[in-house]
Amino acid sequence: MGLRVFHRTAWYNEPKFGEADPLFRFSPLQGGAIITNNEEPQEGNRDNVYLFPSMLDHYQIQLTHMLEAEQYGEAKKLIRFLLQCKGEDERHYEEWGNLLSWLDVAFPEGAGELFVEEEDEEEEMRRSALKPSELDESYVKQVLHIIQHHPMPDQQMLALERAIHLDHPDVAPAIMEWLSTEAVHPAVQFKALQCLKRHGASGTITLNRMDERVDLDIESTPLSLEEFPDPVIQALERVESSVDSDDPTLPHFARELWKDLLQYLYGTSAYRRMLENETYNIDCWAAALHLTLLITVYGKADDDATREAYGISEPMRFSYEQACRALRQVIGYGPFGGSYES
Repeated sequence: MGLRVFHRTAWYNEPKFGEADPLFRFSPLQGGAIITNNEEPQEGNRDNVYLFPSMLDHYQIQLTHMLEAEQYGEAKKLIRFLLQCKGEDERHYEEWGNLLSWLDVAFPEGAGELFVEEEDEEEEMRRSALKPSELDESYVKQVLHIIQHHPMPDQQMLALERAIHLDHPDVAPAIMEWLSTEAVHPAVQFKALQCLKRHGASGTITLNRMDERVDLDIESTPLSLEEFPDPVIQALERVESSVDSDDPTLPHFARELWKDLLQYLYGTSAYRRMLENETYNIDCWAAALHLTLLITVYGKADDDATREAYGISEPMRFSYEQACRALRQVIGYGPFGGSYES
C-alpha cells in the first residue's frame, strides 16, 4: 500500500507467517508469549498474549503481503490475533479493528481466495469475489464513505480497489468531487485516477500534488508501469542493467522503488521534466534513481561514483541535482507502502 522502503535482508530472510522458528516457540502465531489458546479477540478485555517488541514490524509486513496477495482470510486471522494481544499502542488496535471491519464487509469469509486452473476463470472468480452479487445503495455509500473520510491512506487504497469493480453511476462523480476538493495523499490520488479511468471517466481534473497545482487528463493515467512514456521506462532499464552485475537482487528493488516513486511524481513539474527530449535527460534521472536505490537498500551511496557511471558531466549537473531533489522530496513525504498497479 505508496512508498515502500526495502531492506534486502528483511525482505528475503523474514520468517513466513506460521513458520517454525526458535524465536516463536512460545506461540502458534509467532512472536508472542501466549497464556491462552483462545484465538478470538475478547470484547473489552484482551487475551493474555504479549507480542515481543521486535515482532510488530514483522506482522505489519506480513499483513501487507497478505493483502497484496488477496489472502483476505489469512489477513483477518492475523488481525484477530493482533487484536487479542496486550501491551500495544492504542492506535494500533484502532487501525487493526478498522481494517478488520472493512475486510469483513468487503470480503466475506471465503471470498477472494478462490483458486482455479485456468487464468481466465481465475480472473473471473476474482472479479466475482470483489463485486457483490446484490449491489445496494448502502454498500456503495459505505465504500465511498471510506474513500472520502477514512484517516488512513491504506484503508482508502483498499476501498478504491473495491470501487474499481463497483458498477454504479455514483462512483466516478463522487471520486472526482473528492479529489478536486480534499487534500489527498499523492499515492491515493494516483490510485483514484486509475479507478476513474477504469470507470471510463474522461476530461481534465485539477489537483494539488506534491505542493503543486496540476491539471491531469484522466484518460492518460497509466494503469501499469508499461503504460508510462518511454523516458520513464528507459531510465529504469538503464539502472537495472547497471546494478545487475553488482547485485542480481537490485534490479527487482529498482523496479519496485521506481513504481512507488512514480505514484508521487506523476503529473508534477518534476515528472514533466523527466519527459523532456534532451538527450542527457534519461541519464540524469537514471543516475538519480540509482543513487536513491543505493541509499534505500544500503543506507549510503557514493555520489561521485554514480555520476561517473552515468556520464553526468558538469553541464548535466544541474538537471541531475534537480532529479535527485525530486526523489528526495518523495522520500521525505513519508512512508506509505503498496503497489500502485490496478
